[in-house]
Amino acid sequence: METCPFCQIDGYLQNASCYARFDIYPVTEGHTLIIPKRHAETWFDMTRSEQIDALELVEQAKTYLLERYQPDGFNIGVNCGEVAGQSVPHAHIHLIPRYSGDTDDPKGGVRGVIPEKQKY
Repeated sequence: METCPFCQIDGYLQNASCYARFDIYPVTEGHTLIIPKRHAETWFDMTRSEQIDALELVEQAKTYLLERYQPDGFNIGVNCGEVAGQSVPHAHIHLIPRYSGDTDDPKGGVRGVIPEKQKY
């Protein structure tokens, strides 16, 4: 069995059940993952307590990223299942800092997971 890369707890923030670390393939500078310490495959497999801890870390990481990188906005996303784009079967939230000019037209944001549906 292959070792889960997210079961190795190594991050810049943590609380009782979750931790935050930088994505090794960042979309933008500061792209952060919030990950439960316990191996849970998707957001829906996490306990309510883990979900609350994860959301608290989203807020703490946002504050940290604002101070360190001064982004102009954020995208928050969770991929649940391979068909939804999840490539590591361990739950994680993407907190992606956005910067003015990082894309020509950001309208539609996370709707871009299906490119032809992004613009409306």
